[in-house]
Amino acid sequence: QVQLVESGGGIVQAGGSLRLSCAASGRTFRNLALGWFRQAPGKERKFVAALRWSGNSTFYADSVKGRFTISRDNAANTIDLQMNSLTPEDTGVYYCAANLIGTSWPAWTNARAISSWGQGTQVTVSS
Repeated sequence: QVQLVESGGGIVQAGGSLRLSCAASGRTFRNLALGWFRQAPGKERKFVAALRWSGNSTFYADSVKGRFTISRDNAANTIDLQMNSLTPEDTGVYYCAANLIGTSWPAWTNARAISSWGQGTQVTVSS
């Protein structure tokens, strides 16, 4: 089991930036991918971005490509999500997630398949 703790949420105006961080602990991460999902009020939790803990593979939802960047710090066991050019549609609770890498990125983006979740951090983008 992996323990995940998010930080860095807040309120920002449209066009602004925020950086989220997720601290991971509890087991070896070599065979894991870690990433971010978000959930708007009354909607399902949706995939945002993910990366393999080992190697350079990353994957992004189409809606955030070119605006968001996911990165990791292996020494600190953290992953970050840099969010630029934010819009009100980016508003929601952002959850850090961890799961085995699996066979493909699209399979990993299924929220029902995720084994470990953080508690979530609120991001609000005002227009």
